[in-house]
Amino acid sequence: MSDDYKPVLRPGSDPLVFFKYPGGDGGSGISKGHIMACAMARSLRDGEVVVMGANSLLPMAAARLAQLTHAPNLTMLAGASGGVNTLVEPLVPSSGDYANLVAEAVLSFPEVLMLQMGRHTDVFFVGGLQIDRYGNCNLAYVGSASEPTLRGPGSAGIPWAASSRRAILYATSHTTRLFVPRVDFVSLRGPQVGVGGPSLVVTPLAVMDFTSQGEMRLASVHPGVAVQDVLDNTGFDLALPGGDVPTTPEPTSDELQILRELDPDGLLAIVV
Repeated sequence: MSDDYKPVLRPGSDPLVFFKYPGGDGGSGISKGHIMACAMARSLRDGEVVVMGANSLLPMAAARLAQLTHAPNLTMLAGASGGVNTLVEPLVPSSGDYANLVAEAVLSFPEVLMLQMGRHTDVFFVGGLQIDRYGNCNLAYVGSASEPTLRGPGSAGIPWAASSRRAILYATSHTTRLFVPRVDFVSLRGPQVGVGGPSLVVTPLAVMDFTSQGEMRLASVHPGVAVQDVLDNTGFDLALPGGDVPTTPEPTSDELQILRELDPDGLLAIVV
């Protein structure tokens, strides 16, 4: 085993579980995962109720960062686990981890669904197999329904995301296979007047929002990323803001310190 993957042992831990992962920050100390988590955290508001699905490392990092900075009254619901304001540290990769039951409260799965169906949630974090120019998101399959080339986990709780006031789409890659002109199946519809839907898209390359016509627009590019890189890796024409495209702000020293304390194993550095 190389030094990069040397086990990090903690009292009572299994050496097969906790590892020191190689960083993906290019030596800067700031990874794409850090930038994405901060971008999502800054979009959250104090007092909001935030829900996430199973693949929750990035949104959980964002929600915890928001709670520890500008949104102390934010309420975080760790998906189907039912953990409310989970107290687990370090962060775990999935909301399905039993560690999320160490929380201020734990709801049953029917109670989680009732919260969402009753429109008591403000933000739903959503990932997908495909996302199109209108913010439609697919988590079911790629290709035809009868002979798909790729199967996803299914729409799962995504249909209830529409009951939240807004959704934040996030992806751990940014390619023309993910950002397509038209999704093969609609698990979550794009922004709709009076209904909510996606308001922000965060990827390893950029942050996107939507025009008043509901088309995806480039809002900022991450440090070191050129606008053309984003356009070349998007399978449709992105709307552009007037003037120069801004650069996504890097984490402040305080934000970076919080994220490192929440994530001592460096998972955010390898998730993208």
